[in-house]
Amino acid sequence: MFLVYETGVVMVDAPPRYSAQLLKAIAEVTDQPVTHVIYSHSHIDHIGGVLDLGGSPITIAHDETKRLLARAADPKRPVPTVTFGDTYSLKVGSQVLELSYHGVAHEPGNIFIYAPEQKTLMVVDVVFPGWMPWRRFALAQDVPGYFQQVADIDKVPFETFVGGHVNRVGTHQDVRDQLEFMNDVKAAALTSLQTTAPEKEMDPADFANPWAVFDNYIDRVVVQCVNAVTPKWQPRLAAFDVYIWDQCYAMEQSLRID
Repeated sequence: MFLVYETGVVMVDAPPRYSAQLLKAIAEVTDQPVTHVIYSHSHIDHIGGVLDLGGSPITIAHDETKRLLARAADPKRPVPTVTFGDTYSLKVGSQVLELSYHGVAHEPGNIFIYAPEQKTLMVVDVVFPGWMPWRRFALAQDVPGYFQQVADIDKVPFETFVGGHVNRVGTHQDVRDQLEFMNDVKAAALTSLQTTAPEKEMDPADFANPWAVFDNYIDRVVVQCVNAVTPKWQPRLAAFDVYIWDQCYAMEQSLRID
């Protein structure tokens, strides 16, 4: 996503797979240079093309993103020059972007980027409009935090949602659909955990191996969860079949240990 102001362009993320196309897109709108780059978070698939934008833009990110990039020491992902803790208002010319941190979900440092005048919200790797989320709730490092962030996204008065993946922007209905799906997975996984008995459908010779007993139990919990949510959601989410096992697995793990 990019925002044009009187004397420049603010770029949000620069995925390496199409960083050259980003410059072409900007050139179709303005001949102004990129003066600021906001990192949504530290992952290379979203900011690994920042150097391809050229110039010496001011880079802005959360404190945690700076920490992770300093640890990574990746020359393709420069450490940000400006960081913040909870909120940051970027005012350039007549344009404003409101940056805010809502805790750990996908990874530490992943931020909300909101353009209030344009009523556009960008949050990357959390909501996937019309699609099954990437595996294990988009590799969420904090599953309860991930659930909370999807609910928080719906509270923002946006009209256009930019999620960083899949083939279209999103709406509030997309956010609500994903949250409904996630809550259905949570309910199904909880029921499965409560109604699936250990040490069933396995060779008694393996009973002395606790890893084998638990692996068998987890697999049967996940199967029951998958079977419970498939009739409702398979027709509604693209690529449902690819990652539904991963979602149920991540959910039962989180319910047991988080």
